[in-house]
Amino acid sequence: MYLTQGFHRSLQQTPDAVMTIYKNRARTFGEVGERVARLAGALQGIGVSPGDRVAILALNSDRYSELLLAVPWADAVLNPVNTRWSAAEIVFSLDDCQTAVLVVDDAFASLVPALRSAHPGLKSVIYCGEGPTPDGMLDYERLIAESDAVGDARRGGDALAGLFYTGGTTGFPKGVMLSHANLVTSALGAGASRALFRSGGTYLHVAPMFHLADFTGWNVQLLVGGTHVMVPSFDVRMLLEVIERNGVTGMTLVPAMIQAIVDDPATADFDLGSVETILYGASPISETLLKRAMAAFPSAGFTQAYGMTELAGLATFLTPEDHAEGIRLRSAGRAIPHTEVKIIDSAGAEPGPGCVGEVVVRGGHVMQGYWNRPDETTAAIDAGWMRTGDAGYMDHAGYLYVVDRIKDMIVTGGENVYSAEVENALSSHPAVVECAVIGLPDERWGERVHGVVVLHADAETTAQELRDHVKSLIAGYKAPRSFEFTPAIPRTAAGKILKRTLREEYLADVPRR
Repeated sequence: MYLTQGFHRSLQQTPDAVMTIYKNRARTFGEVGERVARLAGALQGIGVSPGDRVAILALNSDRYSELLLAVPWADAVLNPVNTRWSAAEIVFSLDDCQTAVLVVDDAFASLVPALRSAHPGLKSVIYCGEGPTPDGMLDYERLIAESDAVGDARRGGDALAGLFYTGGTTGFPKGVMLSHANLVTSALGAGASRALFRSGGTYLHVAPMFHLADFTGWNVQLLVGGTHVMVPSFDVRMLLEVIERNGVTGMTLVPAMIQAIVDDPATADFDLGSVETILYGASPISETLLKRAMAAFPSAGFTQAYGMTELAGLATFLTPEDHAEGIRLRSAGRAIPHTEVKIIDSAGAEPGPGCVGEVVVRGGHVMQGYWNRPDETTAAIDAGWMRTGDAGYMDHAGYLYVVDRIKDMIVTGGENVYSAEVENALSSHPAVVECAVIGLPDERWGERVHGVVVLHADAETTAQELRDHVKSLIAGYKAPRSFEFTPAIPRTAAGKILKRTLREEYLADVPRR
């Protein structure tokens, strides 16, 4: 198995079909195939050797998709860089895996001098933007035009395909090593679930392409064949226009994006009937928001995905059929065909349905390990089972319910409180747009449940009203004892709430409070 496998199938069967659309630029599979072969030749021509890392620091575009193909075509390894990192974090990732070639676009070209200064190992920088090529950089289009096409190395199997650095929700990022077999196994499992894409569909890349959530969507679409439409970043009006203009059939969204779409009054003015599938995940979604989203996209089947970078993206799906039944909307679904999922207690035993423990996952999609971190790899993978660090339970039918990160579980007055349950209750209040629940030190209770809340623009409420609302839905000891109202909640580029940041910000501000 290799990443370019599905691409070769489309080159053979549908060379004249449109593969990529970016703004007003469309290219067929045949055109992209020629460009990828020449780009791979260009990479080899500037000294990229088998196994070398090639980093991509850019917003979504058709050229990003070409690079995802050209790098393995040249027998090299992908290193997609988080576009929300600081220069120091970017330098860390480049230095950590000894990346010598970096591709940047207009949004990040200005960072190159600082990156070169801090990482002397950076030998070549390729500019893939739309403007004039900055001094000292290689021009992407000129490289393609002046290089000879080379044959696909068909780098595959257990060979390293990419280093995907974690988002840093729990500390400094780690390089997750994923092989071609890991990534293709995950994509095949997603396709076999029949909950996602179909041959000939049009997939919209609105989630950042550096992240494994969108990368997985790209990979599945590549396997089934169809068109990729890219927008550089998330903007509600632009998104709606692109969906209507291109007849988009599928996309991946995070809950924060879904919230922005359903809250925008312009959404009702666009024809969204072409959308057949919406995959969502990265963070919990409230039942209230989910029902609003299903009303906004009446033709779409919704699929919730649960997974992590270390699992090549995917572990479980809550399928459109599950959503239609409406009785397990708080579940993360069941194991996808390529994976096993179970719950274990502190002794490693399975505690049985309904009992909370750690979620562990096994299958051909489990990472090879963390780059240059053997001890952390050993701690994370036990006899083939990936320890996710998530607390959850299963019901009798094998549906998984994720209740919290184990490190985020709140122990208040001797009772365990899982933030997902409290957040679901809190977000059902009509004044609440989104919320996060964390534990804070408390002299009396050890920890107290604290709610961080974003309100609708014209809404008014009080902490006591929100507390009473939560107590009407779940046990009183689970209700937040304190609240903070804020205009926004910090998130990673993939949409995960940064609870560590919330705790640090609150505790740093304690003296002033």
